[in-house]
Amino acid sequence: MLNKLSDFLSSIIGSTSAESRPEHTLQLATAVLLIEVMQSGAESADEEQAAILKILKERFTLSDAEVAQLTELGHRTAKAANDFHQFTSLLNRELELAEKVRIIEYMWQVAYADGKISAHENHLMRKMADLLHISHGDYVAAKMRAKPADLK
Repeated sequence: MLNKLSDFLSSIIGSTSAESRPEHTLQLATAVLLIEVMQSGAESADEEQAAILKILKERFTLSDAEVAQLTELGHRTAKAANDFHQFTSLLNRELELAEKVRIIEYMWQVAYADGKISAHENHLMRKMADLLHISHGDYVAAKMRAKPADLK
């Protein structure tokens, strides 16, 4: 398993082409932010982990094995990170506003996955929206799109 993670990390920072490296780093940055939302709740629910796997698989068109590697690397990276700046600054540099709003929507999907929003999740979401330079209107719209019908 560690060899697979090492290979995946090498593919991100190693001698890959300049075109593929940004996509891998965007995938990792997105995974870390989703994982941070999951970890900000009172308890990390299986539903939130499943939501992360589904989002990453669909968003980046990854195989199950690639999603597993990305989430494992995301957990390790999130644990080692001191702040969110390295991730949000990358997303700000590389993504258009609509793509960043979509990431906020993904984050809300993770937060809603267990059927409840904690105060920490709310605080983290607002902080992330600020770091990604998302307007309050776009933030609220993303939150409403992500909210499951049974909670509306």
